[in-house]
Amino acid sequence: MENNILEIRQLRKFFGDKRALNDVTFSVERGSITGLLGPNGAGKTTLLRIINGIMVADAGEALINGREASLETTGLVGYMPEERGLYDKMRVEEQILYFGQLKGGDKRRLREVMGEYLELFNLSADRRRRVKELSKGNQQKVQIIATLVHEPELVILDEPFSGFDPINGALLQELIARLHDRGTTIMLSSHNMPAIEEMCSDIALIDHGNLLVKDSIENIKESNKDNTLILTTRTPLATEPLLATGIVTEIHPVKSLNWRKGHAYSLRKGDGHSNMDLLDAVAFQSDVIHFEEALPSLTDIFIRYTSRHPDTPAEVADDARHTANVTGNPDAAKESTNTPNE
Repeated sequence: MENNILEIRQLRKFFGDKRALNDVTFSVERGSITGLLGPNGAGKTTLLRIINGIMVADAGEALINGREASLETTGLVGYMPEERGLYDKMRVEEQILYFGQLKGGDKRRLREVMGEYLELFNLSADRRRRVKELSKGNQQKVQIIATLVHEPELVILDEPFSGFDPINGALLQELIARLHDRGTTIMLSSHNMPAIEEMCSDIALIDHGNLLVKDSIENIKESNKDNTLILTTRTPLATEPLLATGIVTEIHPVKSLNWRKGHAYSLRKGDGHSNMDLLDAVAFQSDVIHFEEALPSLTDIFIRYTSRHPDTPAEVADDARHTANVTGNPDAAKESTNTPNE
């Protein structure tokens, strides 16, 4: 579809007899922020490498702007892999410009964009320093700038919060919001569920090479709710009278949110009773401060979907050459041989 920047169609990938991807099909809408989730070994990295033209699928296709993903489409994509790869002895600005030119960027424009990002990340004073002289967090910032400097239409960040303290994590979230405001499409692969839940409009969840769900977070939460309600009252409730009416079938005290004073309860209504029936019954005992339908968190949803698949995760052999190609750093290939790959 014209409104989709990325189309994944029946993608399959095997390493020997080990399955990495099994008929994975989904699309990413232009200008969206999509979370790519899955346990370790689920197939996420394999999928991202195919999208970047670094790996070839055994069947199916990945289309970027309607063109099959290949080395020719890499200029449209900014990809920061989980296995970071920078040249330790290169100076910061030389490294950023090098990666930008590899993606086809114009050197003059690259310098302009690089300057903006160096200022944003408070790295302007470090532009002439060698990468090995920087802290781990600042090296991470350089990696992000190198990913974005050629102004790609599709940005893919794999575990971008790794190595960041809360301040720099917030700075990264601000940057992602800026990119989104400019119309950039963003894919985030992360185990940081609160960050994914806060920033993403939808998610694709993969496990054992299979796509389990692809939808908006709102729709997924709605379809996985269990009709639990959260009620906060000014004074404690006598639960037995409520249960005796049949309006409430279950009720348990729960911890109230810090900012909300009162006594909180998790409960379920009896069949045929409305929210008004419940509130009227509670009003005989105490004032209602807060009332809401409880929706599952993204962490709850992740566990719920992945726990349905008891198979042993596919062990996909790591290809060090692919890591070197992704990062542009031959040394990264040596390091990646000791890292389990998805």
